[in-house]
Amino acid sequence: NNDDGTVAQELELEHMRSILEEAIVETRSTPLENRPRLPRIALSKRNRAVVRALNPMLVTYLKASRDLCETDSILFGAALAVCRIIGAKVSTAGRATGHSSAIPAWRRRIEERIAKARALIGRLICFRSGNNRPRIVRTVRMAFAGTNVSLSQPDITQKLTERIDDLKQRIAAWGKRIRRYTERSTRFNQNRLFQSDQKRLYESLERPMVSGTGPAPNQADTVAFWRGLWSEPVNHSEGPWTEVVASQCAGITPMDPVIITPDDVAEAVRRAPNWKSPGLDGLHHYWLKGFMVISTDSVADKDYEPPKNHKTYIIAAQCSKQSVVKNLNMRGHNENYERREANILLDDSGSESDVIPCSQPCLEKTISESSDESTKDELTKKGH
Repeated sequence: NNDDGTVAQELELEHMRSILEEAIVETRSTPLENRPRLPRIALSKRNRAVVRALNPMLVTYLKASRDLCETDSILFGAALAVCRIIGAKVSTAGRATGHSSAIPAWRRRIEERIAKARALIGRLICFRSGNNRPRIVRTVRMAFAGTNVSLSQPDITQKLTERIDDLKQRIAAWGKRIRRYTERSTRFNQNRLFQSDQKRLYESLERPMVSGTGPAPNQADTVAFWRGLWSEPVNHSEGPWTEVVASQCAGITPMDPVIITPDDVAEAVRRAPNWKSPGLDGLHHYWLKGFMVISTDSVADKDYEPPKNHKTYIIAAQCSKQSVVKNLNMRGHNENYERREANILLDDSGSESDVIPCSQPCLEKTISESSDESTKDELTKKGH
C-alpha cells in the first residue's frame, strides 16, 4: 500500500511538472498584453499544497534565468500552472492594458433595448404606411400582445401612433439615463485628474483625444530625426560661477549606494495585499508570497547586471543648468536634462535617472553622474 501511494504521488508530481513546463514555455512566447488574466483562487489547503509542490520545481528554471524579465515570466508560468492544476477558470482573451474601455453591463442592456425599440418603431411605421408583409404583420402582432388590440379594428392607426409615441418616450428616458451616467463619470474623472495631473487635464480640455488611425512612422526616419537633434555637439558658454560651485562642492562626498537585499524585498511583499490589481505583468502579490523559492540564497544571489551605477553630488541651487551640463560633459556629446522644481537631474550618458531627494531640496540640486572613470577624473579636476 505504501508503494502504491508513493507511485501515485510520483505520477502526480510528474503530471504537475509537465503542466509547469508547458505553462512556462507558453508564457515566454506571449507578450505582456496578451497574457491571460489570472483568477483569484481560494486559500484552501489543497491549493496551498499545490503551490508548495511546485516550489522545488522552480529552482532549475530560476537558476537558468538571465534577467528579471525572464524570472517574472517563469513566475507567471508557475501561477498559470497552479490555476490549471486546481481547475481554476483562466481567461484566454488577454488583459486590457492602460485604461479599460469596457462598457458597463447595465449600459449594454439599455443600448440593446434602445436598438430593439427603434427597430420595432420602424416596423410599426411600415405597417401604418400600408406594408402588409408577413414579417411586418407578425412583428406588429407581437408588439400588441396582451393588450386586446386587433389589427382589424377601425382605430388601429391611432393605436399604432400611441404605441410609437410610447416607444419614443421610453427611448428618450433610457438615453437620458446614459447621458446622466456619462456626465457624472466625466465630472468625476476630471476632478480626480485635476488633483493628480492638472497639466494633462487642461491638455484634454483644449485638445480632444484623437485615436491614431494613420500609418506608423518609419523607424529609420524617427531615429534620424532625434539623432539630428541630440547628437550634434553644442558649445556652452563658461561662467565665473563654475569656480564658485567647485569650491563649494570640494568638501562634499558622494552618498553611499543604496543596496536592496532579499530581506527588504520579502518584507515589502509580506505586507502587500494578496489580490490587489497587478501591474503590467499580471502577477498578483499572492504568487510572490507563495513561490518562496525566489527568496532562497541559490536564486536571490544571482548577479543580475544592473543598468548603471550612479553617484550623486550636491551643487548650489543658484547654478544654471546649461553650465552644469558643460562641466559634466567634457567629451563633446550631447546631454539630456530635466528640471523638477528645485532639483536638476543630469546623467553623463545622456539618459534620465530617478531623482534622489536631498536633505534640503529647496537649497540644493542633485546631479547623478555615471560611473565612467574618465568622467570622475574630470569632475575631480573641477573640484566636484
